[in-house]
Amino acid sequence: MDTGKSRGMMEALEALGRNLGLVLYALFALFPLIWMAICSFKSDAEMYTTVFRFSPTLDNYRAVLLGTDYFKAFFQNLAVAGGAVALTIVVGVPAAYALARYDFKKKEDLAFQILSFKFAPEILVILPIFTIFQRIGLYDTYLGLIWIYQLITMPLVIWVVRGYFEEINVEIEQAAQLDGYKWFDVFFRILVPLIKPGLVASGLLAFIFAWNSFTFPLVLSGFKIQTMTITSLRYIASDTVHYGQVAVAALVAVSPEILACLFIQKHLVRGLSFGAVKG
Repeated sequence: MDTGKSRGMMEALEALGRNLGLVLYALFALFPLIWMAICSFKSDAEMYTTVFRFSPTLDNYRAVLLGTDYFKAFFQNLAVAGGAVALTIVVGVPAAYALARYDFKKKEDLAFQILSFKFAPEILVILPIFTIFQRIGLYDTYLGLIWIYQLITMPLVIWVVRGYFEEINVEIEQAAQLDGYKWFDVFFRILVPLIKPGLVASGLLAFIFAWNSFTFPLVLSGFKIQTMTITSLRYIASDTVHYGQVAVAALVAVSPEILACLFIQKHLVRGLSFGAVKG
């Protein structure tokens, strides 16, 4: 009995230690968001003189949400990032299927070339693209930004989804076609549901990369379209930084990403660990 009790106490202590460790790690990981939330309720006068005890104020929220067109930038950013991801899925999923199923000359070279676009510094290509966009009328347009965002979103989706297609046995497609299904039916009714975890995970990451893009909208957008990353610069004045307003802008900016991660979190772990490491 004493041995059983001592073993039970040890297991309880171990469980308590694990839970305490998880809580501490969660606080450590979430502390930047918590600190931003605290700073958003501070006035500029109390930003440096207080830590946790201060007089809360909503002036920063009024200045950002009511005193500026920040919501307009929010919806413009949503339209550009959402449009970029939608175009990436429409084009990238068939491209990933082709790279997974068909053998052609220099296929791997082409796949690596697509992946290299993701790692190329944006500043290397931004000036020629700026000149081209001005000449063909895509400067400061939704279409222009959605198009150029493909350099950010397309490589990720293609490589992750390609790994999923390679894991699916080709005999499944052949059996469905023998049963009378057309290729489009096989693709949309059988293959797409099977790659759903990878598609959701890569689509979310692509949305985050497009949502947080700074260099492309900084140079390729003007007065008609301004994303949130560019609009947030207005709260950094020449003589000071309004940290409370910056905190409000940052909290609003990260809210869609946090909500998206919470809604599709069940797909993230499997989606990023299964298909992405193929080969």
